Amino acid sequence: MRCLIVADLHYTLPQFDWLVAAADHFDAVVFAGDALDLASIVDIRAQIVVVKTYLALLAAKTRVMICSGNHDLEERSPEGEKIAAWIGTVRELGIASDGDDLLVGDIMFSVCPWWDGPRVKAAITRQLEAAAARRPERWIWVHHAPPANSPVSWGGKRFFGDTELEGFIARHRPTMVISGHVHQSPFITNGSWFDRVGETWVFNTGRQPGRPPTYMVLDTETQRAFWLSAGQAEWIDLAGRLERPAQPVTAAPDWLRAVDRIPDPFLARPAAAAG
Repeated sequence: MRCLIVADLHYTLPQFDWLVAAADHFDAVVFAGDALDLASIVDIRAQIVVVKTYLALLAAKTRVMICSGNHDLEERSPEGEKIAAWIGTVRELGIASDGDDLLVGDIMFSVCPWWDGPRVKAAITRQLEAAAARRPERWIWVHHAPPANSPVSWGGKRFFGDTELEGFIARHRPTMVISGHVHQSPFITNGSWFDRVGETWVFNTGRQPGRPPTYMVLDTETQRAFWLSAGQAEWIDLAGRLERPAQPVTAAPDWLRAVDRIPDPFLARPAAAAG
């Protein structure tokens, strides 16, 4: 299986356009939170309508999973906790979302919500405990915030990760955790897009402006994880031990050559249409 992984698109529509175009080349798309942007001038309800349209386009092409991030929280629960109520509605599109456990071949994915208080945190605890009882050998979590005290949550002056996630990982020891949230971690000194917490691989896609977004590709057949940004293309061996730095991509796989050929519609416009 080959998974395309993104996070933190923050209602950047050219990046969503690229994601829909790239989905043809992958068996699954994993969206690790923050599809919306609370700082945008666009009303959050309008953002939800547009993002769900993109998600429907993705779901028509491949399997899709999405977890909520802190920018996706548009309502409050009766207990007063911020929640992403809209995320659950994407199930009608056949998309796995917050609280779902999905078996794809011999890999189980657990999609975890962003927690704002004790009630949702307790729901995550119950979800992971129930999934642990039936987990296969390979178990992947999708959780917007990366674990604390890891290079994948380093912000330059302090760590911005989730301390509770550290405990969940220690207790259940999943194969890997896919996250985002701390945009700069892969790009700064002492930060990284990958790490290992015990035996668990942990990842943070990072964020860049423009098109395409920063993204990862997980290839379970070759046991490699790739990370690609505007200026870098790297990979690591998931079957080996943690080694730094990652290896540069020197021979592009077929899928990378294919997504590199996705045209930018803005650049493709004729000069007369440039306004």
